[in-house]
Amino acid sequence: MKRVLVAGATGYLGRFVVQELKARGYLVRAIARSPEKLSDLQGAVDEIVKAEITQPETLEHVCDGIDVVFSSIGITKQKDKLTFRDVDYQGNVNLLEAAKRAGVRKFIYVSVFNGLNLLHLEIVKAHEDFVDELRASGIDYAVLRPTGYFSDMGEFLKMAKKGRVYLIGRGKNKVNPIHGADLAVTCVDAAEGEQKEVDVGGPDVLTYREIAELAFQSLGKPIRITSVPVWAMKLLVAATRIFNKHQAGLQAFFMTAMTSDVVAPTTGARSLAAHFTEGRNRA
Repeated sequence: MKRVLVAGATGYLGRFVVQELKARGYLVRAIARSPEKLSDLQGAVDEIVKAEITQPETLEHVCDGIDVVFSSIGITKQKDKLTFRDVDYQGNVNLLEAAKRAGVRKFIYVSVFNGLNLLHLEIVKAHEDFVDELRASGIDYAVLRPTGYFSDMGEFLKMAKKGRVYLIGRGKNKVNPIHGADLAVTCVDAAEGEQKEVDVGGPDVLTYREIAELAFQSLGKPIRITSVPVWAMKLLVAATRIFNKHQAGLQAFFMTAMTSDVVAPTTGARSLAAHFTEGRNRA
C-alpha cells in the first residue's frame, strides 16, 4: 500500500484529494495546523500530524515512510502577517526539503494555469518560484495547473443572493472552472502517471457574464449585473496596496483572471449550473 502525505487537506481541493486517494486504496497521512478541522474526514485520513509548513521544525519527520507528497498549500486570507512568499513559496520549500530528507519518491504540486505568463502577480510568482525549486530537486514530480475552482465561482452565487453581481470589465472573457472532485481525480492520476505538467479545466467553457447569469437562474432571481471598468479596478488595487499588500495582490490576480481567457483542456462531468443549484440554500 502506497503512503501519501497531503498538505492542504483542510482546503477545498485537499479534501477531495484525500477522499480520492482513499477510494483508490492509498494510506493517507494529512498535516494540518488545526487537526480538528479534519474531523469530518475521519475514515478517509489514516494519520493526522499537527504541523505548520512555515515552521520547518514541525516538519522534521512528517514525510518518514511516505512515498508521495501532495501539496495544494497556498494562502488566501492573510494570517499572522504571512505573505504569499512566506507560504506559497517558502512553506512548500520547507515541505520539499522534508520530503528529500525522507527519500520521498514523488511530489505533486498544484500551481496556477498559465502561470509562466503571470509572473508579475505576487501570488503567481510565489507558486512558480516553488515550481522551479521542485524541478531542480531531483525528486520525480508533477505540477497541476487548474483554471479555477468551483469554490471560487461561489463568489458569483454570493453576490447574486444579495441581488447584484459585479463583473470586472464586460465579462466576455471565458473560463472553464473545475469541481474539486473532478480535479482530485486528475491529481491522483498525476501521482500514478508520467506527465510533469498538467493543464486542466472543467467540462463547461463559459464567459464570466454567463456564470453570473447562471447564478441568478439557479436562485430564480432577476438578472442584475454591473460592469466595473478595468481602470476603476486598477485604481482600487493601487489604493488597497497602500494599506494591505496581500489583499491588493488577490485583487490584482482576480482582475487579471476576469479580463483574460482562462481555458484549459476539459475533464470531469460536474457542471457549474448543478453546483450553483446545490449551493443555493447555503449561507
